[in-house]
Amino acid sequence: MTSLSKQEQVEWEKAEYANVNWDELGFALTKTDYMYVMKFTEEEQMFCNGTLIRFGNIQMCPSSGILNYGQGLFEGLKAYRKEDEGILLLRPEENALRMKVGADRMCMPSPTVDQFIDAVKKTVLANKRWVPPHGRGSLYIRPLLMGTGRNLEVKPSSEYTFLVYASPVGNGLKGVLNLMVEDNVHRATPGGTGGIKAVTNYSPIYKPLTEAKAKGFSDLLYLDALTGSNIEECSGCNIFILKGNVISTPTTHGTILPGITRKSIMEIASGFGYQVEERATPIKEVFDAEEVFCTGTAMIVKSVASITYQGKRIEYKLGAETLAQKLHATLTGIQTGVNEDKLGWTMVIDGPPFL
Repeated sequence: MTSLSKQEQVEWEKAEYANVNWDELGFALTKTDYMYVMKFTEEEQMFCNGTLIRFGNIQMCPSSGILNYGQGLFEGLKAYRKEDEGILLLRPEENALRMKVGADRMCMPSPTVDQFIDAVKKTVLANKRWVPPHGRGSLYIRPLLMGTGRNLEVKPSSEYTFLVYASPVGNGLKGVLNLMVEDNVHRATPGGTGGIKAVTNYSPIYKPLTEAKAKGFSDLLYLDALTGSNIEECSGCNIFILKGNVISTPTTHGTILPGITRKSIMEIASGFGYQVEERATPIKEVFDAEEVFCTGTAMIVKSVASITYQGKRIEYKLGAETLAQKLHATLTGIQTGVNEDKLGWTMVIDGPPFL
């Protein structure tokens, strides 16, 4: 892995759009040009000397903490292109702060908020030709924090790598959401890592999720591990229930990820005049809900068409007149610069990335 040459910087300055069929983008990796890497070592005792390098594979010791003991975190956020070709981020400081909370739980150092945002900005600018045209997708950004020091013993790593890469993706996840309630496997347990974006949170649910998808379901809705009577979240998104003027969502008490899209939607819905409640939400409440919708970085806001629980299928309102659609339009309007950002959430990205 090498740093950028002057010639590569000149090539970047000339870049326009990558050769991509923007209308065919889903949520999958498309290799872009550059990624950002910054190291923490025992000698320095801080993250420093971050640099942009060509996108590609990385090397690490087979005994590294991330490979042997899962000492790692990740974040996810998006950059959108405005009609005037400007590029916007939405609330990146929230991702930086969430990573710091997760790092503390995983006994890891973390980049400062400024370092995190600077790395994200540089990664986006270096890959600006991969940011889809206005209204045709976004650049998904994946920051990773990994224990990469040599570590045979069960203990925190001595060295860490902060890496940011990006990929263009389409406008949300395609298809409707048909959920099945999972009442045997739990996504998270009290005292665990369900409330942070630890890499170890995800693969344990692959087996039940694969089985559910084989039956035609989109995702699983998990119940709390203590009582098995309250809904928590899906495999990678938060959930909301609408009844009348009240929107309910499970509280983030350590087993549920505090989604940034979730937080944003709650603030927007409150501004619309809805009563938004964070509380324990019994599974029985899904039976008489008017609408159910999910939120997450990938899907933004998406209506749930049905929930199946113990063989009983409940269907919900869909279409252009739903609250979910209104919330989706409002948030994406802010993300893309179409709607005025009265909340101060967006951050404009400009300038050269190679400084």
